[in-house]
Amino acid sequence: MLNVDAPQPRSEPEKRDAAGPGGAMREVRWVTVEQTPGITVAEIIAGRLQAEGIPARAWQEGAGEALGLMVGLLGTGHVVVPEEYAEQARAILTADAAAMAEEEE
Repeated sequence: MLNVDAPQPRSEPEKRDAAGPGGAMREVRWVTVEQTPGITVAEIIAGRLQAEGIPARAWQEGAGEALGLMVGLLGTGHVVVPEEYAEQARAILTADAAAMAEEEE
């Protein structure tokens, strides 16, 4: 039997209110900073950003996740951060990509 009162999982991040200055509630706008083939790489990238103190989430369309897709629109993994962290997150990812390219040479 389905318990409709139980929280249901979401396949994508939602906008949530958060306490802003003075304890006032504000809406958090999540923006995509990276797209990957599949959820696994997105989760690794989100963990990297979290290690730097940036709130980050990885998600994939529900149908793609249920079917285990890693290609196409439903297979795309998304890494999202609150809008105010987007520039910092992109800078970290750019630096990591440059370091990786340098190691491969």
